[in-house]
Amino acid sequence: VQLQASGGGLVQPGGSLRLSCVVSGLPFSEYVMAWLRQDSGEEREPVASITTTGGHTTYGDSVKGRFTISRDNARNTVYLQMNSLKSEDTAVYYCAAKERMHLKYDYWGQGTQVTVSS
Repeated sequence: VQLQASGGGLVQPGGSLRLSCVVSGLPFSEYVMAWLRQDSGEEREPVASITTTGGHTTYGDSVKGRFTISRDNARNTVYLQMNSLKSEDTAVYYCAAKERMHLKYDYWGQGTQVTVSS
């Protein structure tokens, strides 16, 4: 199983980035997908999640109205569109996958660094 995240980088405050996570080795359409982030010295924080069909999404309070999670089951890919970025969004962003009935995420990607700075 591989979760390959990409799209991170350096962006100015107020800017946008789009993260992608391509998944292989599992039946993608049967897995709940999520993005989480972790800044140095901080605990890992849930950012957004999306159900298997994409019909329901959830967001952390700090990103509501600015970030959008989506998925393309034909491409085995989950996305995170990040707008109006703030310095406090700086972190390593991880994609994760879990079966619907599982409480914890089963698989994790390697992370992609997002730095918001002027």
